Amino acid sequence: MATKKPENMSFEESLKELDNIVNQLEQGDLELDSALKNFERGIALARAGQTKLDQAEQRVSILMENQVEATPQDFKLDSGDDSF
Repeated sequence: MATKKPENMSFEESLKELDNIVNQLEQGDLELDSALKNFERGIALARAGQTKLDQAEQRVSILMENQVEATPQDFKLDSGDDSF
């Protein structure tokens, strides 16, 4: 199976793969070449994930700027039941 490019993966997919790579590297059972290959892949996944987080933060910031006139309001349950 061909490995997806990190920039073409969802944030969740990259995070899951990065977690697997970190676990493999922490075990210390890999040969040097495999460890280096995994480390490089992990760096690429981390950078792509950070880019996605930065983009999401920028989108939220833009949305919040468009709501400057909005005032915060208390949350009220419509059902009259305040338990969760």
